[in-house]
Amino acid sequence: MSHPPAPRGSGPIKIYQTLKAEILDMTLPPSASLDETGLSQRFNMSRTPVREALARLVQEGLATTLPNRNTIVSALDFGRVPQYLDALTLMYRVTGRLAAERRHPRDLVAMRALQVKFVAAVEARDVVAMLTSNRDFHFAIAVAGRNSYYQDLTGRLLDEGLRLLRLYYRTFDDQLPSEYAGEHDAIIAAIEAGDAAESDRLACAHASQIVRQLQRFLAPGEGPAL
Repeated sequence: MSHPPAPRGSGPIKIYQTLKAEILDMTLPPSASLDETGLSQRFNMSRTPVREALARLVQEGLATTLPNRNTIVSALDFGRVPQYLDALTLMYRVTGRLAAERRHPRDLVAMRALQVKFVAAVEARDVVAMLTSNRDFHFAIAVAGRNSYYQDLTGRLLDEGLRLLRLYYRTFDDQLPSEYAGEHDAIIAAIEAGDAAESDRLACAHASQIVRQLQRFLAPGEGPAL
C-alpha cells in the first residue's frame, strides 16, 4: 500500500521531534550514537533531513558532533550539576523579581496557559509534555522580565537541564505530587501582584525543592543508573 508523500520540510521536523522525545525520556541514553545511515534507514528518508534534524539537536545541546564528525547524544556531566543548579536557582530568582516589576497582562495570560498545559501533562504522566511545558513556563517568566540577556541565559539553562529534570520526575515515578505542580500558581499570583520579594522567595523555594530531590537521587560524584 502506497502512502502519500510527506509535506515538503516535514521530514526533518518528524525526525527532530522523535529523537528529541527519545533523548529527553532517555530511551536514547547519554553518549548513544546517532548514526546518519542508521537513522536514514529507520525513518525511510534520505540523509539530508537526518542531518538537518541532528544539527538542530546539536544547536540545543542535546547532541554533540565529535571530531570524527560522528554525532552522539550529549553526555551528562554530573560533576558540574551543583554549578548548574546554582545558576538555575539564581536565574529563577532574578527573572521572577523582574517579572513582578515589569510584566504585561499578556505575560500573565501566557503563564497561565502554560501552567494549564503543565498540570494536564502531570495528570496524564506525559513526561515529555511535562518537560516542555515546564521549560516554556519558566522561559515565559524570563520574557516578562524584559531583559534579553537574562532571557538568553535562562533559555540556555532550561534547555541544558531538561534531562536533569527528567531524572527529577523519575524520583517520583513520573507522578509529580500536586503540591509541587501547584507551586507555579503561587509564583504567577506573586508576579501578578507585583510583589518582587515574594516572587523571589517562591522562585528560590521552588528551585530549592528540585535541588534537594536531585541531591538525594544523585550519589556524590556518580550518576544514576540509566
